[in-house]
Amino acid sequence: MTRIACILNPKARDGLSVKQWSLFEQSLQKAGYAIDLYYTEYIGHGMELSSKLRDSDHEIVVAVGGDGTAHEVASGLRGSDKILGILPIGSGNDYARAHGIPIPKGSKFPNMQKAVDILTHGVDRKVGAFRVEGPPAPPHPLIPAPKSHICNGEPINSSNIVRWSFLECDSGVTSAVNRMKTEGKFKRIHGQLKYTFLGIRAILGWKTQKGWIKVDDGPGEVVDLSGLFCMSQCQTFGGGFIVAPGATPIQKHGSLVLAWGLSKIQMLLVMGPLKKGKHIGKWNKISMRSAKSFELKSVDSNDNPIDKGHNPDLFVNVDGEAVITTPVKLQYFEGQITVRGAASIPNQ
Repeated sequence: MTRIACILNPKARDGLSVKQWSLFEQSLQKAGYAIDLYYTEYIGHGMELSSKLRDSDHEIVVAVGGDGTAHEVASGLRGSDKILGILPIGSGNDYARAHGIPIPKGSKFPNMQKAVDILTHGVDRKVGAFRVEGPPAPPHPLIPAPKSHICNGEPINSSNIVRWSFLECDSGVTSAVNRMKTEGKFKRIHGQLKYTFLGIRAILGWKTQKGWIKVDDGPGEVVDLSGLFCMSQCQTFGGGFIVAPGATPIQKHGSLVLAWGLSKIQMLLVMGPLKKGKHIGKWNKISMRSAKSFELKSVDSNDNPIDKGHNPDLFVNVDGEAVITTPVKLQYFEGQITVRGAASIPNQ
């Protein structure tokens, strides 16, 4: 029998992952897999578990959960020859979607067997990731401050942490959304609808700040941070919002979406186009380009960039988790993880 390790996040999809696991387990056993099951017990535990499995005799290490679980398992395996499999039972599931893996619909998973079949008959693709370095996000009564993990490597600045982004990295109103999600806002709402409610709440409470940005080797510029940036390797995040139309994890660079200087009305109005990927070029304020590096800093009273964080904190999402604040730097590296996906993936 083929031996696989499954790392299950029991809190994924607000606990529905545990209820659906028994169905996955039956399908996996029928497919001839011997399963070693590991439960994550706290944030970052998936990294620890998967890093210990890098040299194991498992053919595949499978992330069973959402984008957060996939991120942690991928981080632990990054740089090894171990294959990452994904059984998506989370709220967003955008990384699975980018690799052609079917995802749940509401509280049901009609294509569960197809997701299992991909583990057996899928295609392995070696894809890149962005190294993201910045100060750790401050703790919250419900959220501990993020910790450094040896699998991510050492930061250049000892007070920073490092994370690797496989799906997307973003900041602005979107990072405020994910911070609220982690804090448990709108807990009873699932899927894309949850992100819609969170987005409205984040926009209405948004406070204008300035920032200095630098893309690749271009000159830096000062911008009004009302809006968002998104450095993505997949075209969707937030549960299916087509933020970076045409992006694919095999493209060997990031797709950088910049949407700065938006009014609150414009931020609300753009949510509809974002769902369908129709926002690029809107109001001549939203653009998308290929990029391999990006920096974001706060500015002083003379609009000069400084190595201090914003006030209030400007959170930076890494694969859907608001774990870093400014100043932040992103850098792309090829060939970081092997993912087993469908024979055909979006935008291939």
